[in-house]
Amino acid sequence: MYFNNVIEAIGNTPLVKLNKVADGIKGTVLAKVEYFNPGNSVKDRMAIKMIEDAEQAGLLKPGGTIIEGTSGNTGMGLALAAIAKGYQCIFVMSDKQSKEKQDILRAVGAQVVVCPVDVAPEDPRSYYSVAKRLSEETPNSFYPNQYDNMSNTAAHYEGTGPELWKQTEGSITHLACGVGTGGTICGTAKYLKEQNPAIVAVGLDTYGSVFKKYKETGIFDENEIYPYKTEGIGEDILPKNVNFDLIDLFIKVTDQDAAVMTRRLAKEEGLFVGWSCGSAVHGALEYAKEHLKEEDVMVIILPDHGTRYLGKIYNDDWMREQGWL
Repeated sequence: MYFNNVIEAIGNTPLVKLNKVADGIKGTVLAKVEYFNPGNSVKDRMAIKMIEDAEQAGLLKPGGTIIEGTSGNTGMGLALAAIAKGYQCIFVMSDKQSKEKQDILRAVGAQVVVCPVDVAPEDPRSYYSVAKRLSEETPNSFYPNQYDNMSNTAAHYEGTGPELWKQTEGSITHLACGVGTGGTICGTAKYLKEQNPAIVAVGLDTYGSVFKKYKETGIFDENEIYPYKTEGIGEDILPKNVNFDLIDLFIKVTDQDAAVMTRRLAKEEGLFVGWSCGSAVHGALEYAKEHLKEEDVMVIILPDHGTRYLGKIYNDDWMREQGWL
């Protein structure tokens, strides 16, 4: 058996039991290890779905250019789809994203535009604004807009959710997942809750993001927005893919706690994962300590791979500069 191209290898990632980091937790804690996707992240799933839905809708035509704002992983998924299908790519990133992410995207043939992170989303210099402008200026281009494109949620409703239900033989009781665009947690939770409405979806957020307070109060509080270092989760906007009705609660995790847990996952579990994976595990275990019972099964989605963060959290000097080591 073989795949006809790299995008056919997306999905069916393994579930791995967490042992040392989950010591003392009642119940079973499993990690859905998404770096087994060909682009080393969960974003491969929705990238190909956005592209194929756009092709069917006539929004993306042969020889076209895909233009997207990304923190890196969606760009990689889109680039793999573009290589397999013959498109060009331009990706717009904020300057807080690791150099590795920029280099990886260039390595797979994409043009990368870097924008300042410390500007408002509506500022013409923000990566949201620049991506939109480039898509308007570039002929025969397609702007997927992962934040508001509902193909993002659909990819996980059709893929990740059914995989988890099958892999746990329907025994899953809790889903824990970092929230950025919201597609992963909402698509997966929608499917799982249709199978069993009692399943609890725990969203992991970061300090400097609006999600937790918005869920709890319905207020979009700009005072919640400030710069943070963790990449790939939290937002200063409310993406359409975030369906707050499907997320039962949010837990916030600090940059430091996330970074330290990420390093522990590598050393203690052999899972060489990315920064937001540490956020997901730290926050999920905080919840699990209080709420998990012996018969419960919690699945934590680990979105990406550690190679994206070699210059940051896996660099001892950088960690010492932050005061985290």
